[in-house]
Amino acid sequence: MADTTMKPTDVVIVGFGWTGAIMAKELTEAGLAVVALERGAYRDTYPDGAYPKTMDELPNLQRWKLFQNLNQGSFTFRHRPGDTALPYRQIGAFKPGAGVGGAGLHWSGQHWRVLPEELRIRSYYEERYGKNFIPADMTIQDWGITYEELEPHFDFVEKMMGTSGGAYRVKGKVVNLQGNPFEADRSDDYPLPPQKDHYAATLFKAAAREVGLHPFSEPSANASQPYTNQYGCQMGPCTFCGYCSGYACYNYSKASPQVNIMPALRREKNFELRPDSHVLRIELDSDRKRATGVTYLDASGKTVFQPASIVIASTFAYNNARLFLLSGIGKPYDPVTGTGVVGRNLAYQTMATIQLFYEPGKNTNMFIGAGGNGVAVDDYNEFGYDRGPLQFVGGSPAWCNPAGAKPISGIPVPEGTPAWGRKWKAAVRDSFLNYASFDMHGTNMVYRDVYLDLDPTYKDAYGQPLLRFTFDWKDNDIRMSRYVTGRMMEVARAMNPKSIKVTQRNFGDAFDLRPYQTTHWAGGVAMGADPATSVVNRYLQSWDVPNVFAVGSGVFPVGLGYNPTGMATALAYWSAKAIREQYLKQPRPLVDA
Repeated sequence: MADTTMKPTDVVIVGFGWTGAIMAKELTEAGLAVVALERGAYRDTYPDGAYPKTMDELPNLQRWKLFQNLNQGSFTFRHRPGDTALPYRQIGAFKPGAGVGGAGLHWSGQHWRVLPEELRIRSYYEERYGKNFIPADMTIQDWGITYEELEPHFDFVEKMMGTSGGAYRVKGKVVNLQGNPFEADRSDDYPLPPQKDHYAATLFKAAAREVGLHPFSEPSANASQPYTNQYGCQMGPCTFCGYCSGYACYNYSKASPQVNIMPALRREKNFELRPDSHVLRIELDSDRKRATGVTYLDASGKTVFQPASIVIASTFAYNNARLFLLSGIGKPYDPVTGTGVVGRNLAYQTMATIQLFYEPGKNTNMFIGAGGNGVAVDDYNEFGYDRGPLQFVGGSPAWCNPAGAKPISGIPVPEGTPAWGRKWKAAVRDSFLNYASFDMHGTNMVYRDVYLDLDPTYKDAYGQPLLRFTFDWKDNDIRMSRYVTGRMMEVARAMNPKSIKVTQRNFGDAFDLRPYQTTHWAGGVAMGADPATSVVNRYLQSWDVPNVFAVGSGVFPVGLGYNPTGMATALAYWSAKAIREQYLKQPRPLVDA
């Protein structure tokens, strides 16, 4: 029994990052009363982004100011079924956030659209290469939605975020030869022109062209000019301070829920935000076909029941799977039988990095930068090149993204440098102003024995089972990443450095939780057209409990090479539109099972 029962509301939102803020804005506009519950503290540009304290690496990136407290709740990891999972005790491979704004406050600003073929990935590979081309243990599936359906929402998100970029093609007409020739057709250009290219990115662009690739300035949610979005929210132009990823932007230049949605949402009298509210579960009625609300712990530790007609699960990535598992929504995935859906199709990303070192005097000044700024190539991510002889599914964009090298974590040294001492200091002195780097930001496919479930041993501070990851690298993804990295070495050599250092996956490598890689997890509550292989339908509505919807990258049924924010936010608007135009008129399953 809860200590307190609140007044019923139309909608309760669990988690208040990008997708939670979008759902709150859309549903309050529809006239609904909305309560948003965020497990972390209240955060805003002031004081969390106040200058100059926000530009301090020690508390923000080394002591994890904006990230999850792993002493209260963490995760466990193992490489394969049958192994004993152990807790993730110190932030390393990825950085789970906590607090109002979620990852949308401390993200970098990389803002991408998905490629159309990605949304029908299984159909594409089967049609082009035959069904036997896809490995038997690979569980990729179509998303149940098309690019054409999502395009208006991609456009709306770019205008909401004030995204800087240059479209290649608009309404079937080539408008900018400097854009990405592989991107899909668009209904409009970006709202702001591209950011200026950093010196290192300029070197990368010239070298990529020299070897026959098609470089372009990245789409960036770091404003290149002053901007006011459709909600009346204002942004200032980016100053290239270099403190984006892991930090709150002091200059209102990086898109975030705090900058681009919350000023408008605060004016909505039918909206309430409750930070420090840790949701324990979604409550169901006696036949378990309808949610009645959520139970959470408030800041004082009291148990509170919030009744609601609609529940929106908008926690970060994998946490929606945990919430569904704890609430008994959907059948848990079983890797032995291949049945069940909650926890299925967990995906990460397959990263590789090339660092280039020059003689002193090059002055690449990598401490200058912005999180989404850079130059990219999509030649090995797009679907035109023949993967048949290469024998892999997936691909990888590559980009030179000078985001601002930090004085503690951003100290690159050439291959063979000692880890400490006089020679290490000399290498740091010679390299810090005279290096460049670029990443291969590859896809990670989904597999039968890679999944999420509840750990049978470890619990969080509230007595609930931790989420257990069963994950390891697979040959398909390593083969893809090594191929793309090998091709991108042509660009590296064309940049004429003194030396080159490559970090990439090797066959047989096990997933290592210690070094940071990326925070871009996906899956666990996959969307799709078939309830036997998906948790939510094409409108992100639970197949089992139709007044529950899930948003965020957890609904992705397969991993992307791109950063997930652009796709997750467009899908949130798509789902909100379905709720407003279909569900509210007649509450029901929007797709027949």
